Amino acid sequence: MSIEGKLATMGITLPDAPAPAANYVPYVKVGDLVFVSGQISNDENGLITGKLGNDMDVEAGAAAARRCAINLLAQVKAACDGDLDRLVRVVKLTGFVNSTPDFTDQPKVVNGASDFLVEALGDAGRHSRSAVSAAALPLGVAVEIEGIFQIR
Repeated sequence: MSIEGKLATMGITLPDAPAPAANYVPYVKVGDLVFVSGQISNDENGLITGKLGNDMDVEAGAAAARRCAINLLAQVKAACDGDLDRLVRVVKLTGFVNSTPDFTDQPKVVNGASDFLVEALGDAGRHSRSAVSAAALPLGVAVEIEGIFQIR
């Protein structure tokens, strides 16, 4: 089954790859690697904002991280000229969680992205990862995640 076919069975349709919000490109291809710029938490209703440990719980944060992963795949699809089946594997994610100084469950939040990618891609979705706290993120979003992907 194609990757987009698998996503469809999960009820996921990839959005158009989000345009960059400042002076950068959404992805850079180097050899067989695609470095995708940080994707912020948003969905069809707009930005997913909040601060973990204050006005957002881990479950909502993980859902926001999942949306970041969907946006990452949209960027990979764009980098692959519309053919997401060129994706070989997820190499690394770096997740930034908008959280209070005493919040320590950043890994549980970023699991929303990691779990989604493994569900969608199987072993090709398993990756190395960092999950760190941020005092604030652009536009007040809850989560931002960047990624490195291997393609054919």
